[in-house]
Amino acid sequence: MYLIIVGAGNIGMPLIQLATADANEVVVVEQDPDVADAAARAFDCLMLNRDATVAETLQEAGADEADAIVSTTDRDATNVMVMLLADQLGIPTRVSVVHDEEHMGLFERIGVNTMEHPQQLIADHLYRAVKQPSVEDVLHLAGEAEIFEITVAEDAPLAGLSLAAADEQGLLGDDGLLVVAIERGNDVLTPRGDTTVLAGDLVTVFSRTGFAPDVLARFDPQGATT
Repeated sequence: MYLIIVGAGNIGMPLIQLATADANEVVVVEQDPDVADAAARAFDCLMLNRDATVAETLQEAGADEADAIVSTTDRDATNVMVMLLADQLGIPTRVSVVHDEEHMGLFERIGVNTMEHPQQLIADHLYRAVKQPSVEDVLHLAGEAEIFEITVAEDAPLAGLSLAAADEQGLLGDDGLLVVAIERGNDVLTPRGDTTVLAGDLVTVFSRTGFAPDVLARFDPQGATT
């Protein structure tokens, strides 16, 4: 994939790392010369120390070849200008950070995929990590629904039960709780009714009500009370 990333700051830098590590062709546009130099030395990418709100800059970055562009600056005005130019230049996939929720409608009207309040998402993740350390990863869905990973404890009600038996006992299913994957050692299992959940399994769980304490208690009673 040919990817243009605008901004090499706190959000842009990890994105550059991910994109280059995945062997994408990456061009980074960063206006601050010191930040641009640091990113150019750290990653295998083409760095342009230019203003991304100028059409010629995006053309120089290879807009006619780009599969996608991501704008990660800390100013919504800059991000929306970059997205407008990218649309005019025909870049098919356009993604941007949005810092002020009042600006969301503008980005949506011009067909931009958005990430809202990245700092708040990080803060939420850190707080949850402190509050519920047994939960290892979380993906928020619509409403309260979440997908999360948790390691099954020795004293968990689910430990030693097949998924069918757990469902019969009311531990799964009826309240929107579903085990969607089980990582056991170096293997990843696709759960079926006769699959037994073992202590030490890292399970991926869909929960319609998120990881409320009563949900976590089924996998790790001690972690649910932290």
